[in-house]
Amino acid sequence: MVVVGILHFIYPGGFEKIVPDSLPDHLALVYISGFLEVLGGIGLLIPNLSRFAAWLLVVLYIAVFPANLYQAVNNIEVAALPHDPPLIWLRLPFQAFLVAWAWWFTKENIEV
Repeated sequence: MVVVGILHFIYPGGFEKIVPDSLPDHLALVYISGFLEVLGGIGLLIPNLSRFAAWLLVVLYIAVFPANLYQAVNNIEVAALPHDPPLIWLRLPFQAFLVAWAWWFTKENIEV
């Protein structure tokens, strides 16, 4: 999560291209989502924050799904990610796995 979040700051233009046209201020959304990914990834490692971080990631994964769908439908290449249309489409169901994974960390007795 931390690495992918950092990539939002290194290659913002690539991520900006996959933000659906219907959403405002693409660059700000890229930076916000990157920051939240870094924050969530680090938060999972801090026992007192891990449940909050997990909930943050659940919401974030759901919130960025439209961008991933937009990328797949429009076959958009992102500099920071491998460009292979079948892989882009396979990433969509993988998002459900990520939501489930993050949700699992919201349980009380889970430690990283």
